[in-house]
Amino acid sequence: MAEGDEVATQDIRVRLDGSATESDVGALRKWLERETPLDELVRAGRLQIHERSSTDPDETGAPMGVGMEIVVAMVSGAASVAFRDLLDQVKGAVEAWRENRREVEDGEPPEGRVDPVNHRDR
Repeated sequence: MAEGDEVATQDIRVRLDGSATESDVGALRKWLERETPLDELVRAGRLQIHERSSTDPDETGAPMGVGMEIVVAMVSGAASVAFRDLLDQVKGAVEAWRENRREVEDGEPPEGRVDPVNHRDR
């Protein structure tokens, strides 16, 4: 790579609304890790799913009530994964988790928000 060239990497940030608990965050992360084909990408070392403190609490949209977000990060060398497809898969998995939570727990599950996050690395 030539000096000054930039490579854009993309992650996916998953946030739940202010009614989310730590239990919700952990359950959603585990759900995402088991969801096919996300599970296959994690096992192949092409994707990482982890929790972290919310980085943009003032951004439009409420951060998770416990100040946490889930990041789905493509690992270097995973360029063959179509990012748009991955984003759609994560959105579908979050909606499936909400439906499952609605069936197994009382009350409405927290709303989920799934957004791409662009990074510029030099």
